[in-house]
Amino acid sequence: MRFLWLLLLPFSLFAQDDATWSVDPAQEPSKTVTITTNEGTWMNLDVSPDGQTIAFDMLGDIYLLPITGGEAKVLREGHAWEVQPRFSPDGKQIAFTSDAGGGDNIWVMDVDGENAHAVTSEDFRLLNNPAWTPDGEYLVARKHFTSERSLGAGELWLYHTSGGSGIQLTKRKNDQQDVNEPVVSPDGRYIYYSEDMYPGGYFQYNKDPNSQIYVIKRYDRETGEIETITGGPGGACRPQLSHDGAQLAFVKRVRTQSVLFVHDLATGAERPLFDGLSKDQQEAWAIFGAYTGFDWTPDDAHIVIWGQGKLWKVNVADAAAEEIPFTATAKCCIPQRLGNMEIPPKGWRPVGS
Repeated sequence: MRFLWLLLLPFSLFAQDDATWSVDPAQEPSKTVTITTNEGTWMNLDVSPDGQTIAFDMLGDIYLLPITGGEAKVLREGHAWEVQPRFSPDGKQIAFTSDAGGGDNIWVMDVDGENAHAVTSEDFRLLNNPAWTPDGEYLVARKHFTSERSLGAGELWLYHTSGGSGIQLTKRKNDQQDVNEPVVSPDGRYIYYSEDMYPGGYFQYNKDPNSQIYVIKRYDRETGEIETITGGPGGACRPQLSHDGAQLAFVKRVRTQSVLFVHDLATGAERPLFDGLSKDQQEAWAIFGAYTGFDWTPDDAHIVIWGQGKLWKVNVADAAAEEIPFTATAKCCIPQRLGNMEIPPKGWRPVGS
């Protein structure tokens, strides 16, 4: 009974009329702490169609940054957890995942942060990982399903930017093995995505990442056919297509290290490109993806990706990696019930101090 009470206690903090509840106001006494940092954890990013700007998330807020680096400008901040920004094909809008409405849905805003609104309205099978179709009219997203035993599996659904209930593209094979990380081909015909293919047909806690956990598959929107593109030892996750549609970048585990690879779609040849990544989450319930979102520059000469707290611009031809320096300021709300915990933690120093 005591354990049950502990589980229910957090929900009692939010017990009020549904019509007036919002995720943004603090639900209990708290204080705001401002931090400035030049590193971030688990940062999804995207490169603008003109190649001049990076959109990224950090601590549930969304920022814009010149691709040359510098001071990041916050677009969305507050209590809502907002992540996975993706520029529209014309560069005028950004799609993202937000729980501002009470649960994870796909939102769209203007590139300056104005006119943010929810595209989807799921209240149980929640959504994340938006990907634009080339015409800018539709978004593919990953819908999350749970079961009695499992934290869940995914399906891919298609939504028009005007809203609606969406169209199912893939069907989950069970409630425990995930499908995630969609990206649409430049011609709009194919959707590439990752899928947990570990043997056994259910989620396991003792998976071996040096065999194969995730593979990358391709769904044909014209025929409905699905085929496996790459996988094998170390698996394959977080697919991202080049703008010419000829190359597929993805993340593979090489022993204990997560490595960025490039796959030639015409020949099937693969090569490692960058090993400065943080560990992927192939063994876990990777509800938001097994690795963070990244992107190619418009000329397909570089890949911009997060790893080890930093942003990197990796040359596809010679694998040379250049750090993109940034600073970002974030406001964090700290509940007073944390007691006398020192905020910021002892030993923490602002950038430049």
